[in-house]
Amino acid sequence: MDQSIEFDVSLIKRYDRAGPRYTSYPTALELHEGFGEQDYRKQIEQSNAGGGPLSLYFHIPFCDTVCYYCACNKIITKNRKHAEPYLTNLHREIVLQAQLFDSARTVNQLHWGGGTPTFLTAEQMQQLMAVTGQYFNLRNDDQREYSIEIDPRAVDSKTIPLLTELGFNRLSLGVQDFDPDVQKAVNRIQSEQQTFTVLNTAREYGFASISIDLIYGLPLQTVASFSKTLDKILEVKPDRLSIFNYAHLPARFKTQRQIKDDDLPDSKTKLEILQMVILRLQEQGYVYIGMDHFARPDDELAVSQRKNKLYRNFQGYSTHSDCDLVGLGITSIGRVADSYIQNVKDLESYSLRVSQNQLPVFKGLVLTADDKLRRSVISQLICHFELNFSDIEQQFKIDFKQHFSSELDALLAMQDDGLVELSSEKIKVLPGGRLLIRNVCMVFDRYLSQKQPQFSKVI
Repeated sequence: MDQSIEFDVSLIKRYDRAGPRYTSYPTALELHEGFGEQDYRKQIEQSNAGGGPLSLYFHIPFCDTVCYYCACNKIITKNRKHAEPYLTNLHREIVLQAQLFDSARTVNQLHWGGGTPTFLTAEQMQQLMAVTGQYFNLRNDDQREYSIEIDPRAVDSKTIPLLTELGFNRLSLGVQDFDPDVQKAVNRIQSEQQTFTVLNTAREYGFASISIDLIYGLPLQTVASFSKTLDKILEVKPDRLSIFNYAHLPARFKTQRQIKDDDLPDSKTKLEILQMVILRLQEQGYVYIGMDHFARPDDELAVSQRKNKLYRNFQGYSTHSDCDLVGLGITSIGRVADSYIQNVKDLESYSLRVSQNQLPVFKGLVLTADDKLRRSVISQLICHFELNFSDIEQQFKIDFKQHFSSELDALLAMQDDGLVELSSEKIKVLPGGRLLIRNVCMVFDRYLSQKQPQFSKVI
């Protein structure tokens, strides 16, 4: 598989519009409050009938300091005891959800996100995993993919050994930028020593994959300053890198109002930073997975992509397309059978629901036949940069060129610009179009026209 990319500034400027990240299709904006607990229960019954393994996502919303760029659902507190009521309710939800799923279904994938999951004390983490293992069928072999997001500032010498003991074997480290002026501007003071101590310890304890998160477009960043951060990261050779584009949306996210607009790099500088990053990572042998993600060629994401088995879910790219995803905790989103489900977003509503033995479902969506068809098309394109019409035709019993005639017509302009190559048999995204894969996918999104302003720019 050709996993190369080309950086064309003129093309990027022309196509740099707002659009979804397609962690799902339809996107989470289509979830509605007409979907309730009984709808979810029906989808679980359907899921059990099909069988297969499960993936669990736990949202741990607590952080002890606020990062000004953050757009996550979080609760800022330095008091670890504030997590106790939430964890009590999370344990209750585990019981409520687990009793609805076939107990024979193994949990192949598990993820703690946030917030800062390592905000929890050792005892709190042990108890959460113990309750999970009591009610769900967790794996204890090398086939499990149990991951956790880590803020290196919220880790001590005992954390990695504890996480290993709990069954975690993958982690992602939030870094964003090592430059002291940038760190001060976004209120995230984090030393290189803190970061690399966690990474090296995780390697000593046999973690199978270690990812580092960086953000370009933060205040006071320059090509030279971000290059220095990248130099330090590449020295430790992480398995994966996520290079996110900072989306400055202060009207939606209050914490971003602490960032001065005048401190943000202009669009030209952002593109130069991105170009520098891509060239450096390619020189170091990293493979472009898609969107913001890069991986070493032997990492399981890169291997899955070459085998045409890569998948995308609410946590990003994944190797477990066969798993139904069960979301637990406030604001978490799951995918079960033919539905997406989101939990309530505030602590009070969450506590009220689970204390009354009700699933904390806030809203959801049952996919139509057209949704599933378009989801398959978008997923194939965004994960593998190539779509064979015959695969979709066999799965959905359609004539692809007839069914998507208007979409194929719309792709002609992209073909003229060198983003894609169209033939009688397939769509192939060319190296010049891979950074703009969201634009290609947007052609097949029938919901997009009325929702586009609510998304971030694609680059």
